[in-house]
Amino acid sequence: MSTVRPIPTTGTRFTRAAAWVVGLLLTFAVLPAAVHPTEARADNPIVQHVYTADPSPLVHNGRVYLYTGHDEDGSTSSFVMKDWRVWSSADMVNWTDHGSPLSLNTFSWAADNAWAGQAVERGGKFYWYVPVTVRGTGQFAIGVAVADSPTGPFRDALGHPLVENTEIDPTVFIDDDGQAYLYWGNPNLWYVKLNADMTSYAGSPTRIPLTTAGFGTRTDNPDRPTLYEEGPWVYKRGGLYYIVYAAKCCQEFIAYSTAPSPTGPWTYRGTVMPAQGNSFTNHPGIVDFKGNSYFFYHNGALPGGGGFTRSVAVERFSYNADGTIPVINMTNSGAPQADTLNPYVRQEAETLAWGSGIETEWTSDGGMNVGWIDNGDYIKVKGVAFGPGASSFTARVASASAGGTVELRLGSPSGTVVGRCGVPNTGGWQTWTTVTCPVGGAAGTQDLYLRFTGGSGYLLNMNWWQFTPGTS
Repeated sequence: MSTVRPIPTTGTRFTRAAAWVVGLLLTFAVLPAAVHPTEARADNPIVQHVYTADPSPLVHNGRVYLYTGHDEDGSTSSFVMKDWRVWSSADMVNWTDHGSPLSLNTFSWAADNAWAGQAVERGGKFYWYVPVTVRGTGQFAIGVAVADSPTGPFRDALGHPLVENTEIDPTVFIDDDGQAYLYWGNPNLWYVKLNADMTSYAGSPTRIPLTTAGFGTRTDNPDRPTLYEEGPWVYKRGGLYYIVYAAKCCQEFIAYSTAPSPTGPWTYRGTVMPAQGNSFTNHPGIVDFKGNSYFFYHNGALPGGGGFTRSVAVERFSYNADGTIPVINMTNSGAPQADTLNPYVRQEAETLAWGSGIETEWTSDGGMNVGWIDNGDYIKVKGVAFGPGASSFTARVASASAGGTVELRLGSPSGTVVGRCGVPNTGGWQTWTTVTCPVGGAAGTQDLYLRFTGGSGYLLNMNWWQFTPGTS
């Protein structure tokens, strides 16, 4: 059997040195955050092993599902985007990688450019609206994919574009009366009323008037008198309709307008996020989750990051008393943790707050696994609620090499060791076995580091892990 591990074709490889570099870059690239010393917070950007862009959050059954674009590694002069990714979290800090359930290959009529979209749930099905260029014409159109689960797999709902007028960046909104609206556009702004099937529409697309009263005044481009640029995000709160969007260009900032109805008239309200973050584009996404409001965006803060290699981040915010949105700055600390993580139920290895050196892939054992693990790589999981203490640790692992050791450390990659699990050669990278080792000293709520050690080359894959509580 071969011990040669194929080199991944996508993903941002992190070494321990690179992890230090990103901390340094973030210190200078974004504004510092005020952090309560005992409060666990997210690490921004929230995904580190691949580049992500154009966030679209969806709250469903106690989790936030985050739909993103995917910038390929090494893109320096153009967008190279072939698929979309899905992530989810129960606490806004630890994010599970669900892989790519939608790609250009899903649409037989699509040629290129898997750009910014949005997913929504209706009637137990999930509809994902995305812009792509059409095979043969090279013009942009909006397709719709459908799935029975928020994590897919998604399939082309129509076999042809839903809307085709050369413009991009769809957002979808379902009003309280059940009427769904699709908005999109660059350089214009359009909407259409979707039918209840979410895959067809009534009437013709309507262009929203881009007035300076509605969308602010731009002075640097006579062809575009308003600030509206692209990436609209529409939602309703307290009887008021909001449209949040990328403004001006380039570098874009995030602005917003409000209206008494989903079709206007719109009134410009100002800046949500100033131009920041080493990316000439930005894209908003706003949701409420577990009693708080969250703003998603992207920047170029990871090593190798920039305008064509972006990364999604998140901040918690509170609306002003009059319903206006405060100015939100980028931070490297992100949102506070909304809940603790339970180590005594199965946790996917690809659920992490930070990953150093790791990649993820589809697994024969179901779902995703963490792989391409070298000596010194680690996974960080925040806010793990051990309670009185754990007695053992179990993990589902595989290895086609000599294997390695999983060190269980608290607080940092060099923190207190509370357990070590050896991983043998299992006969293949997808030949799975379960290993268990004793644990001592893991109590209270801690940040957990799974640090991998061993010889040279790739050591092991990990699918999931779980602790066993100690007996009183």
